[in-house]
Amino acid sequence: MMNIYVGNLPYGATADELKTAFGAYGEVSSVNLITDRDTGQSKGFAFVEMSDNSSADAAIKGLNETSMGGRNIKVNQAKPRGERPSRGPRW
Repeated sequence: MMNIYVGNLPYGATADELKTAFGAYGEVSSVNLITDRDTGQSKGFAFVEMSDNSSADAAIKGLNETSMGGRNIKVNQAKPRGERPSRGPRW
């Protein structure tokens, strides 16, 4: 199972479009399109989870820097969320 980061998405991109694009390379487990909590507007990036690493690698190689909705998307392996840096004391 591999989680893939997809960035520089057009704001009109849908989870179904991503599922179709990545589905050409293998089984897509889930698509998480990141949206603004208040407006519901896409933030221009998403995470796609694929069931096996070889399909995920093929999708990364095949889709990185390709055009979607007039924008060249960035596709790479998602990095695990690290600890968020603390901002120091609040006075």
